[in-house]
Amino acid sequence: MIFPAAAVRGADVILHSFDEFQTRFRAITRRARERFENRDWDGIHRDTVKRLSLQPQAVAETFEVLQEQIGEKISDRDLWPSMKEAFSLAILGRNDFEVAQTFFNSLTRRAFPHVGVDPRIDFISDDFPLPYRGWEMASTRLYAVRQVDSGVLRRVLEDAGFRIAFSDLHGDAELAAARLNRDIVLAFGSETIEALDILRPVFIRNKAAYIVGRARRGEQVMPLVLAILNRAGGLRVDAVLSREADVSIAFSFARWYFHADIDSPREVIGFLHSILPRKRIGELYLSLGYHKHGKTEFYRDLMKDIHASEERFVVAPGQPGLVMSVFTLPSFPFVFKVIKDFFPPSKRVTREEVIQKYRQVMRHDRVGRLVDFQEFEHLKFRRERFSEELLQELLSVASRTVSLSDGDVVIRHLYIGRRVTPLDLYVNEASEEESRAAVVDWGRTLKDLAAANVFAGDMLPKNFGVTRHDRVVFYDYDELCSLSECRFRKMPPPRDDFEAMAPEPWFSVADEDVFPEEMRSFLGLRGELEDVFLEHHSDLFEAGYWRRMQERIDSGEVIDIYPYPVDRRLRADPHAPASGASWG
Repeated sequence: MIFPAAAVRGADVILHSFDEFQTRFRAITRRARERFENRDWDGIHRDTVKRLSLQPQAVAETFEVLQEQIGEKISDRDLWPSMKEAFSLAILGRNDFEVAQTFFNSLTRRAFPHVGVDPRIDFISDDFPLPYRGWEMASTRLYAVRQVDSGVLRRVLEDAGFRIAFSDLHGDAELAAARLNRDIVLAFGSETIEALDILRPVFIRNKAAYIVGRARRGEQVMPLVLAILNRAGGLRVDAVLSREADVSIAFSFARWYFHADIDSPREVIGFLHSILPRKRIGELYLSLGYHKHGKTEFYRDLMKDIHASEERFVVAPGQPGLVMSVFTLPSFPFVFKVIKDFFPPSKRVTREEVIQKYRQVMRHDRVGRLVDFQEFEHLKFRRERFSEELLQELLSVASRTVSLSDGDVVIRHLYIGRRVTPLDLYVNEASEEESRAAVVDWGRTLKDLAAANVFAGDMLPKNFGVTRHDRVVFYDYDELCSLSECRFRKMPPPRDDFEAMAPEPWFSVADEDVFPEEMRSFLGLRGELEDVFLEHHSDLFEAGYWRRMQERIDSGEVIDIYPYPVDRRLRADPHAPASGASWG
């Protein structure tokens, strides 16, 4: 096939830039293991943030080079189909071609900001069909054993290739094998398996490394994740995760991104999907830091779900928000959030500030408590797919963002994130035991966020939700801020009856002032649920608690928040602080 010279030059520029982007991406990712071994937690944090900016920066730089190389033809919409074909041939056979396609699509949208997808110039899922099943074994080590014992687990740990020693390798292997065999019996009915399959890349996030694999017998698989900590005395296996729910929580949409040095993303994604079948492919790409391609997979999933049903978008359950209009598609487990045109006086934020807060969450460790929302622009849906109630709401409160065009609803800007049950609805509808557990976890959520230097701001229960794993998360970010920015104060006592009865504060209050004593009324709990909260978390209503957390953060301490429950840990942790640490 003969392509125009400009198309060939353009495709070459894009491919070269993509290779440079992947080199930078993998260099940062690969560095995480060294940082983990050196206990450089701040370095891992900085690199996680830095890696997020790589693709937007690479796309911007590539567009400038394209302008230099092909000049005015960059705006020739008839040239881009040829450029797409030339690029397709160039990436054919690569083990990262799906990520390359998304990189190309980012450039088409920069050249021609357009609503929806243009299959002439954009790569779509049908261009390169990508089956994930069958690929997953290529990136694994196979341990063909009939039963797991300490010797097998010791080989798994040694093969991970850490450059520092385990403090008690034999003891860790013994404890991990005993725990794993117990779970294998529960999953398969006996201790007999066919093999252990272990992914070669080690997953690094925050202060832990994870060896990810599975036990296999016939068509049955059971997840296996070994969580490894680096303490002053050396490495140690801290936990064994072999229940799908526990592994799913470790890969949650409310968590930050792993660093795993991967040759072929689709091979690893295929493996992860085999042990986490309920996870969307897009969520798995996101968990590995492939942020742009994760969004691409999200969009494709959404389009498939829309075309597979006649359901309409409807107003999401829960109390209406003051800043966002929220809607959902009943069969699609996500919500869509559109910023309203105007906010009431009680909300002292602008549209631009709200957008920045959502982007800030993406760049911050979410510690399992902040929902990850993906930002989208220029989406288009058929008008008949919207309920009349929802459409009227969107057109009345968000007309700057939502409009009608030739029978379509065009949304200029929105966020998409996992749907959860609003906490206020959950405690009214759940059983007594479930409601009590949710209230206790709500307090843990506030403490985990504080440990991560996050203050939710708006403490109303309608701004929190409960996941399918019964975990409480926060999802309303317009008042979110850094804990370090707050000044926690104790309420001054009134000097006389006049001050005590005054409708307004009798003392000066600055924007950064927070009075924890007042939080009790904002939580809106009554009766037994209030008693349960006070039993576990009464310290949240004391200014001293928040000040102590600020002091720990200001001292540079990175507070432990474990992404697994206590019962999955092999030993009690003597290094764990008495407060502020939880499974998060």
